Amino acid sequence: MPNPKRRHSKARTGKRRAHDFLTAQSLSECPSCHEKKMPHRACPKCGTYKGREVVAVEKGR
Repeated sequence: MPNPKRRHSKARTGKRRAHDFLTAQSLSECPSCHEKKMPHRACPKCGTYKGREVVAVEKGR
């Protein structure tokens, strides 16, 4: 099994790790209750998607 002959420099390691970070979730606004929700998902607050109720949500929450 091949092993590296020399160690990688800190700059080379940093360049490789430049894309190894987490990105924040993109959130959109629900048109009916104006809460933040994930795009293309039913709203967890009011249960609507594309103007109609698709998930039954308890009102006591």
